[in-house]
Amino acid sequence: MEHERRQTILIADDSEMNRAILIEMLDGQYNILEAADGEEAIAAIQLRNVEIDLMLLDIVMPRMDGLEVLKIMNYQHWIQDIPVIMISAEREPSTVERAYELGVTDFIFRPFDPHIVRRRITNTLLLYAKQRKLADLVTDQIYEKEKRSGMMIDILSHIVEFRNGESGQHVRNIHVLTDIFIHYLNRINNAPVFTADEMNNIVAASALHDIGKIAIPSAVLNKPGTLNEEETKLMRSHTVIGAQMLTELPVHQREPFLKTAYAICRWHHERYDGSGYPDGLRGDAIPMSAQVVALADVYDALTSTRVYKKAYSHEEAVRMILNGQCGAFHPLLMTCLRETADRLPQELKTAAWDSGEQQEIRAMAEEVQQHEELSASSRTLQLLEYERIKARFFADMSGEIQFEYTVTPPKLTLTAFSAQKLGLDEMMLNPLKDERVQSIMQPKDVQGLSDALHATIPEQPVVQYEFKVNIESTVRWGRIIARAIWTDDSPPRYLGAIGKVVDIHEEHARIKALEWLSMHDSLTGLLNHSVAREKIRERMHLRPHSRFVMLIFDMDRFKCVNDSRGHLFGDQTLRLVAERLRASVRSGDIIARVGGDEFLVFLEYKTDDTPIVQRIFDSIACEKDGQWLTASMGAARSEMLGNDYETLFHAADQALYAAKAAGGGKLYYYRDDMKDLLSAVSAIEEPPMEDAREVRTE
Repeated sequence: MEHERRQTILIADDSEMNRAILIEMLDGQYNILEAADGEEAIAAIQLRNVEIDLMLLDIVMPRMDGLEVLKIMNYQHWIQDIPVIMISAEREPSTVERAYELGVTDFIFRPFDPHIVRRRITNTLLLYAKQRKLADLVTDQIYEKEKRSGMMIDILSHIVEFRNGESGQHVRNIHVLTDIFIHYLNRINNAPVFTADEMNNIVAASALHDIGKIAIPSAVLNKPGTLNEEETKLMRSHTVIGAQMLTELPVHQREPFLKTAYAICRWHHERYDGSGYPDGLRGDAIPMSAQVVALADVYDALTSTRVYKKAYSHEEAVRMILNGQCGAFHPLLMTCLRETADRLPQELKTAAWDSGEQQEIRAMAEEVQQHEELSASSRTLQLLEYERIKARFFADMSGEIQFEYTVTPPKLTLTAFSAQKLGLDEMMLNPLKDERVQSIMQPKDVQGLSDALHATIPEQPVVQYEFKVNIESTVRWGRIIARAIWTDDSPPRYLGAIGKVVDIHEEHARIKALEWLSMHDSLTGLLNHSVAREKIRERMHLRPHSRFVMLIFDMDRFKCVNDSRGHLFGDQTLRLVAERLRASVRSGDIIARVGGDEFLVFLEYKTDDTPIVQRIFDSIACEKDGQWLTASMGAARSEMLGNDYETLFHAADQALYAAKAAGGGKLYYYRDDMKDLLSAVSAIEEPPMEDAREVRTE
């Protein structure tokens, strides 16, 4: 059987005896690291922070005390990954409060009680293990999402390059060169020019630098000879068109990536001396991101074969740029080119696309090249064709349902894939009144989408509409993203729309599943402690004059049962307890698993809470497979202690300790003489407290 990794605990205490006591209590279940003071603790974390699952930290230590250790852990962000339990005889409220502010998870006061130590450690490790699991899940999903986004950018930009008659390698070369130049630029400057996030955005956005060429006629893009004045003007417009395409996106306008991509698209042909286009910017008025991509673009253009020229050698290209034959560049970028020139050919060779990738993307690009521009005499038809091509790119790449709707005549056109998916014809007249369309979308949604598109304006033409869609006899949630098409007339006329249908059913389901996982304990299905805490605080805030009672209980001798009957039996027991708990509480009560075998119940009452609490307590005791299971429970009332979560939780916890100390199987309400945890611990060696309110005994 494959064994799981043993968890590691770092014990930082200047008393060797205290460390020895704690190690003995942990009974060889964990790998133990020891530190005799705060400085040794920090050194251990620096060396082995990935291995450490939990730290037991004393407050009062020589050279560096526990609070100073916590400050350093916060500064280094270690506290986010390593839970800390304070172990100390220090009970000063201000010290305890300060420790909690610095991120301490829990407190264990001396003298140590083995049961408390083991339970606190087990609970904390279980909670953090679940948090790490959820964090890993979210990280994986974010990585996959970013990976897909990067692929979409690569594919779209390569389509542009293939349509331009250039090699598909151009985009990858720009990506590699930009990365080299931008990192070297950051190193040679006195202060970093870019942050790490900014550099990542620039390198990724460089792939979109020529996206505006999607609107340039193929005859101009691939003309083998010199362009005339009109053709040159048209070719240069790709910078403005590319930037405009990004500003017309219906979402993400505030994202740093989109702003970076805009700057690169519009200004990557500007030159440092003001001789570039489209805006004739000069010097530092040109965003450095665009200047870096401009240098990469010029170098690759010189060293690549194009329809209008042969490739220059690497040495000749570098000489031409440094001599100013290709326009002026920022002096720092000239330094970057000189210093990195020797490594550029090898770096580009290493990053070369394999033939399989080129063939796959070329096949997609060739489909696009079939859509030649219509006659210049019909601006309206050109506009529709332009929007149709853009929509087709994304539909072909993502496998989404794509449609085109025209008002005159009223006609719905679908791609072959979309028609087959929806069970409709590829072309349908009068679609708003067609029963087959209304069987997929409810009539109110069909009309609602049409009204929303009519209500747009040319400056803001995009509509997003969510609805339930019936596809292949399955009802799912979908989202229509459509772009209304308006003429250039004055006033403009609404021509129709091009859009797509996105299946968001699984997206909703994944979000709901993640939300549920983040809020609930995976074993019992009850709320986790952190969510329950916030719900309780909110309830007390909204109902400040109500009376509440907090219950905390754990199963008696659960560790013994777990060890003797096995972990599977233990898990089944906890699920059984959760089921009985659900059945005994009311709909408005809050129940949660705190960790291990410890549970929490929070309820509101009007006159007397005793019958409710008694019913809950009675429901927990049960028999499973011949094993009689009981619980010890502590209770604390808000009318005695006030509406403060921490106060109630601590008081109920103290009452629970008293119940455990009295032999277990009991329910105790908190009293003032339980304030000191030591009083509950010392009761282990004495008869049960006579003045504690004992609601039930076995």
